Amino acid sequence: MPISKDFTSVLSKDWEINFTQCMPNGYLKYTDLCNILQLTAAAHSDMGGISFSDMQEFDQAWVLSRMRVEISALPKWRDVVTVKTWINTLENSRSVRALEMHVNGIKIVGSETFWAVFNTKKRRPEGLALPYEHFELYPERKPTQEGFSKIAVNPEKEVVFEKVVYLSDLDIVNHVNNVKYLEWCLDHVDEKLILNQKLNSFEMNFMKELSLNDTVIIHENLSEESTTFSITKEDKTCFALQLNWK
Repeated sequence: MPISKDFTSVLSKDWEINFTQCMPNGYLKYTDLCNILQLTAAAHSDMGGISFSDMQEFDQAWVLSRMRVEISALPKWRDVVTVKTWINTLENSRSVRALEMHVNGIKIVGSETFWAVFNTKKRRPEGLALPYEHFELYPERKPTQEGFSKIAVNPEKEVVFEKVVYLSDLDIVNHVNNVKYLEWCLDHVDEKLILNQKLNSFEMNFMKELSLNDTVIIHENLSEESTTFSITKEDKTCFALQLNWK
């Protein structure tokens, strides 16, 4: 697709929260929060000519490598949220994208995301084949108070669940969708912590892709201030999640 005539280097997009996206308390699920953020990023890529469709002409796609989300409040059913996004850095095969969610002009969520260009046939990273110089970069405009970190996986972790990857877990890149990892782990968190919005921030590291029929093990390690999950396949860590509590 050509670059949209409405393209700008900072995109603002409105979303109305519907009931299918909400928890029993009427507030937005954390998984759907991530979906909205990523749909906004995708919309910006579409307008800028570096969308999934554009990249597939070169057997390429953007894949998420790291994501940090800081939350001061969650939107609720029927709220209209405004998500703003811009690019901090974009070079060769890597990009850091910023996202913020606002309700009634008040920022409630900030997210820093790290993306890599992935060849969907060779299944490995490579340089972006499309031009991107028309994107203005904002390296100093940070959406979060803290940046990415490498999540430390404690070897004393406890096995909490064994899972087989099903078709419903896969996305258009033919691997487990990044939000699915979060969903699998949150299903093993005390529901009171989730429903009472005790989650202050969370961070995800994606290390190895998972495919249909893979068997994985979900591990958990608890501390007073955080819960760390890791997902392994054949004793190799594929994913790590750190939940930081209020």
